[in-house]
Amino acid sequence: MQVEFEHLDIERQLQDCLQLQKNHAQKEGIESIAVRKKHLQNLKALINDHREALIDAVHCDYGNRSRHETLLAEIVIATDDINSSIKYLKKWTKIQKRKVDLISYFGAKNRLIPQPLGVIGLIVPWNFPINLMFTQLSAVFAAGNKAMVKLSENSRHLAALLIQLIPQYFEPEKLQVFDETGEVGIAFSKLPLDHLIFTGSGATGKKVMAAAAENLTAVTLELGGKSPAVIDPNYPLEKAVERIMFVKQFNAGQICTNIDYLFVHESQKEKFIQTVEEWVKQHVPDIHSKDYTSIIDDRSFQRLSHCVSEAQDKGATVINLNQQKADEVSRKFPLTLIFNSTDQMEIDTREIFGPILMVKTYREPEEVVTYIAQRDRPLAFYPFSQKKALVNYYIDSVMSGGVSVNDALFHVGQHDLPFGGVGASGMGHYHGYEGFLTFSKLRPVFYQAHFSSLKLLAPPYGNFADRVLNFLTRIKS
Repeated sequence: MQVEFEHLDIERQLQDCLQLQKNHAQKEGIESIAVRKKHLQNLKALINDHREALIDAVHCDYGNRSRHETLLAEIVIATDDINSSIKYLKKWTKIQKRKVDLISYFGAKNRLIPQPLGVIGLIVPWNFPINLMFTQLSAVFAAGNKAMVKLSENSRHLAALLIQLIPQYFEPEKLQVFDETGEVGIAFSKLPLDHLIFTGSGATGKKVMAAAAENLTAVTLELGGKSPAVIDPNYPLEKAVERIMFVKQFNAGQICTNIDYLFVHESQKEKFIQTVEEWVKQHVPDIHSKDYTSIIDDRSFQRLSHCVSEAQDKGATVINLNQQKADEVSRKFPLTLIFNSTDQMEIDTREIFGPILMVKTYREPEEVVTYIAQRDRPLAFYPFSQKKALVNYYIDSVMSGGVSVNDALFHVGQHDLPFGGVGASGMGHYHGYEGFLTFSKLRPVFYQAHFSSLKLLAPPYGNFADRVLNFLTRIKS
């Protein structure tokens, strides 16, 4: 019974927060550019004033999170995104002129006015919680909205810190953060929000979308999937390995846009393995280093261990690049290559989300395209080639949420490029201007002229109306 009371209590808290923010939005009206900039500056101040505390909180949530990875992938990117929103805010909010049908509506005007949607809900995952929360809030606040944020059950330390800090920078009418204490996500998804953005797995994304549909709440889903890469045999192999393995070890591979599987030309298989082993020996020789991030929790660690052992039992070739055993206590998992995987193996059919790289060999680019096309559309795609024609062939033939050419991940960090998936990897975009548009209503407004030419076409219709409409028909055809 106690659990039921707690559940009712969180539902009431969420509903009260939503009503508070909606009432304030109605009373306050549309925020000025100056007010929006102040909110964006407060977001940045919160990060800068408490940078070390934020880093420590994420470190505690992981068990061990490389400080440099948090700085690079979370702090730097989030503050840079906020700076970008501040810089371009005036341009984004400018009322747009649109063409008018001058024949039918002589003297009238068309305008497109960006206005805030209202209250936006953010469901933020654990893998890059600072990055995702603050870059999304950057777009939400630029558009002039209020926000409610739900953090992951694996971000308990960060959630506690933010719940303590945010009231120092924002009124509850503008921003509130909620911890995941059990069933909060379900209740959150059922709220009649004005827009909901969710980042996480496809399975959970379906549940979130179904819950939101009850209120016809629009959703942006940033999901994941199995993002592929391919190396052209004419591309410098050492350079490709350097870039691919940097990404694969980053955050211990726990990135939704990480390379899940890689196509290597069959003529380069042995050289590829040797090159990877040399890179790991130089850059990640010991998984127990503080620079190497832990797997987030025991369940995820056990899932990775099972995937590797199951693949090996079913005939896959497993190469432990660190030659160190996975450590259950520290949840450190070695960088691993897997060859000869099949669809009968779990590792081949679900997102890896760890420091494991499946490697497949190919002869012709068409084999790569065919393989990817037979599966769900990925969140990202990474072709490595110096041949423009081949790169264009891959981009034209493989549909994905985004693309980085001759590298991986970095299209996600570009604030002037929209980020989002397609099909099973998600829907909708945020980042930069597209993020501003996602959380805005572009309201079309027609301003009629003092004299309306349509007055001449009012009934009763006669010869004059016939002549005018016949003339307009000829003009339009």
